[in-house]
Amino acid sequence: MLELDALDRSLIHALQVDARAPFTLIAEVLGSSTQTVVRRYRRLHAQAGLRVVALPTPRSSGANQWFVRLTAATRSAHDIALALARRPDTSWVRLTSGGTEIVAIIHTAPTGPDAHALLLRDIPRTAGITAVSAHYLLHTYLGGPTAWRGRVDVLDGGQQARLRAGAGTPEAADTSGADPEDPGYLLTDADRRLLSALREDARRSYAELAAATGTSASTAARRLAELRARGALFFDVDIEPALLGVTVSALLWMQVAPARLDAVATALAGHRELAVVAATTGSTNLVAHALCRDAEALHHYLTRRVAWDAVTRIETAPVLRTYKAAATLRTG
Repeated sequence: MLELDALDRSLIHALQVDARAPFTLIAEVLGSSTQTVVRRYRRLHAQAGLRVVALPTPRSSGANQWFVRLTAATRSAHDIALALARRPDTSWVRLTSGGTEIVAIIHTAPTGPDAHALLLRDIPRTAGITAVSAHYLLHTYLGGPTAWRGRVDVLDGGQQARLRAGAGTPEAADTSGADPEDPGYLLTDADRRLLSALREDARRSYAELAAATGTSASTAARRLAELRARGALFFDVDIEPALLGVTVSALLWMQVAPARLDAVATALAGHRELAVVAATTGSTNLVAHALCRDAEALHHYLTRRVAWDAVTRIETAPVLRTYKAAATLRTG
């Protein structure tokens, strides 16, 4: 396995700060040469699966998100997970719990005759699936635009500020406390074409984005700047956590007293061990994704840092394989 050094980790953090920052600026901030930074980026892309992608926020896309847990026979779980990962309306497809459970996020339209076809028709009819539970995602406390701390712990505040200022990064609108009655900005067809191109590679040049969307480079630049300023999209850096020292990954399905759900989730969102914290519907009302150095570290985390009275139940499901992250299909 490729071993990351300090420059690799700094580059990953820099891309998380501003996914489209020029390599010349990144090199200047990291104290390296542009040629070296470009070479490291290409190596990470080829050997470490590094991908930089742009994704719409749920409010701007108008889509609903569901955590779906599927129980399947071991012999068919791989094929089912791979088929789900290949769909454009899924993300975050993982095999857990001894290879018999598949967990995926499914994105559905809010209305329409086929809005929930995958949930109500396609999945239940799939051979090999023996049980299905769907958990509507109500609120994300950590994840999405907020990166896992284990990936953004290298650059200091001054370096991050230089990246943002030097690249002219617009401040994204804060939608975390948005009025639920206000739909906010909804993507247009032109926006979706641009996002489709950025979903494949968020570092595409404006000329490449123009060619992919049938517009001019200036139009692509202006539209992207507007989407960033409105908080209609966010950038994500996808890289295998094992390269960052993680050997144990697990989903934590928690049942929390409703009156204390917000306080517990907010506290968990500050834990370095977690990459995702989200409130959902269902028999468990909070899900988290833990990334730990080893099994002993996960045990320590569960027994010392999450053992609160308000958490009345925790189901720990080790992740055995990731088939799809935010947008990147993994078939290796």
